[in-house]
Amino acid sequence: MTNVGFRINQLTNRPSKELIQSFAGIPAANIGDGINRTFCMNSRIRPYNRVPLLGSAFTVKARAGDNLLLNKAIDMAEPGDVIVVDGGGELSNALLGEMMITWANNRNIAGFIVDGAIRDADDIAEMTIPVYAAGVSPAGPYKDGPGEINVPISCGGVTIHPGDIIVGDGDGVVVIQSEDAPVVLEKAKAVIQTEKAMMESIQNGTWNRSWVDEKLKEKGCEFVESKK
Repeated sequence: MTNVGFRINQLTNRPSKELIQSFAGIPAANIGDGINRTFCMNSRIRPYNRVPLLGSAFTVKARAGDNLLLNKAIDMAEPGDVIVVDGGGELSNALLGEMMITWANNRNIAGFIVDGAIRDADDIAEMTIPVYAAGVSPAGPYKDGPGEINVPISCGGVTIHPGDIIVGDGDGVVVIQSEDAPVVLEKAKAVIQTEKAMMESIQNGTWNRSWVDEKLKEKGCEFVESKK
């Protein structure tokens, strides 16, 4: 009998390491521009240290305030996996803290994203493994379940599938489905080149700003003459 809501699945569809690493060093904002500002986690999910995030998603659907399945996920995940947790956005109980993160770091897990609370924030700020979360609470978790591992989840307003490519930096997190990754990579690189040329024009004083007035007129903005 299938125990819906209390199941553990293996992750078998990880993208290649080469494909994942092709996104190293590309800002999340440039990737977001390359995917039409979609698949960007909302601003509730923010970084708790300054370590860049890159890896493939190992997903956890957790009961609010309970980290039993998250503990199992840390033991199951492989080096390079990013553990992404749907905690329902509940901030009453922290799902993750210093000891669990240290254990994951020893296992070369690539990072964490928790749509819920964490704790030990001061220690996490000094760690070398990236951690993103919706908030902080000193209250610890329960360990009763239920929950599921490696199923589609919602995190930061974005649907995450096991094996999706995850990129994060100080601006936040973007999600790339592996089948879209080659196209997204090329678009992100094109955005970088466009911004590079734009920055050069800003620095040498030739940045063309005519589009601003053109857009205002197109949208029907009224230009009012000053009165003496």
